[in-house]
Amino acid sequence: MKNIRVTATEAFKRYKPVKPDAHKGTQGHALLIGGSYGKMGAISLTTKAALKSGCGLVTAFIPKCGYGIVQIGVPEAMIFTDTHKNYISRIHYDIVPQAIGIGPGIGKEKETQKALQRFLKTNTTPLVIDADSLNILSLNPSWCALLQPQTILTPHPKELERLVGPWYSEAEKVQKAVDFSKQYNSIIVVKGAPTHIIDGDAVYQNTTGNAALATAGSGDVLTGIITGLLAQSYEHIDAAILGVYLHGLTADIALPETGTESFIASDIINYLGKAFLTLQSKL
Repeated sequence: MKNIRVTATEAFKRYKPVKPDAHKGTQGHALLIGGSYGKMGAISLTTKAALKSGCGLVTAFIPKCGYGIVQIGVPEAMIFTDTHKNYISRIHYDIVPQAIGIGPGIGKEKETQKALQRFLKTNTTPLVIDADSLNILSLNPSWCALLQPQTILTPHPKELERLVGPWYSEAEKVQKAVDFSKQYNSIIVVKGAPTHIIDGDAVYQNTTGNAALATAGSGDVLTGIITGLLAQSYEHIDAAILGVYLHGLTADIALPETGTESFIASDIINYLGKAFLTLQSKL
């Protein structure tokens, strides 16, 4: 097992500045799939985070009940809606995204589970899986074999436990995530303090972030950032590492102004520009 600390130097090596002649068509198109009745905030955060990551175009696929919420909350995004009002029952779209993020707020309805299975069987686009989409995989473990190579999974500890089983030490937790990553040729972002990004035998330990990130919606924002970077043609592992680094850095930058208790997930998005500026200052 190879352990690598994700410092500012390590993050900067992976950063790709936006070209002077860039336009929205060259900055990638991300598709975010999620939301259900009562959980539209999650996919709204994910969608906005993808836009703030530098992605040129972002589309959200959501149930009908969330149309007004996301369209008003994130006016820069485009919206597709499911035929069902309260949850996703069939994933369909007529765009060609460069990356897809799926799971925030999606719920675990039986029809949603079947929709995810059908989607995984046919999808060939770079993919980030989070939240209840991970829990659906845990309920249907054979579906993990449907994952495209280098799919990025972003579980918090409980979601990881449902996927790989319980552990009795930090070392065992990491080893179980390594084994899963190798079995399914996937990248596992093990969220925590610190967050680890696992790509086979390579274990990257993030060095940014603090307790302010222990707030609802923080993981939804991370999914949006990583998906947005992936859509901009970052390599899968680079999108995961850089996304986690920037996500944590926002909390480090904000802490003197917000304190720990008053920092919320929307603040991650609001401070993302300053986080990018720290990388750009090294050019």
